[in-house]
Amino acid sequence: MEAKKNLLTYTGLKALEDEMEDLKLNRRKEVSQKIKEAREQGDLSENAEYDAAKDEQRDIEARIEEIEKILKNAEVVVEDDVDSDKINVGCTVKLYDEEFEEEIEYKIVGSTEANSLQGKISNESPVGKALIGASVGQEIEVETQMGIIKYKVLGIERSL
Repeated sequence: MEAKKNLLTYTGLKALEDEMEDLKLNRRKEVSQKIKEAREQGDLSENAEYDAAKDEQRDIEARIEEIEKILKNAEVVVEDDVDSDKINVGCTVKLYDEEFEEEIEYKIVGSTEANSLQGKISNESPVGKALIGASVGQEIEVETQMGIIKYKVLGIERSL
């Protein structure tokens, strides 16, 4: 079975690469130092600092492994391949929410980069799926757990 491709914008790819570099070059050394210092305190069976440092080390290694898997199957969205008239991964979209009568803005990203607090929604989310391929002026209906939400596409900006 082929692994799922992780769609990333160039910004998302760079952020993951930077995080991995920091984990490998800085955080590993910091944790190793903490473990060394905790060992020097003697009895490890009741050493909270040692246990905490080992937990932190395990978390760092797990995150490195997770990032490596993401990058291994990463597919970067190339700006030249994106049709600027239609919504695609890497676009920032201005929408009009008909129910709340307000304008909202989302950046469509791959699921790896999604962060609703930063206005980044996944191309795999219900809203993201409904928006992909839409163009300015088009009305979109999205079926969610709370019912059908209606949006009108006001603008599309390539923002890779």
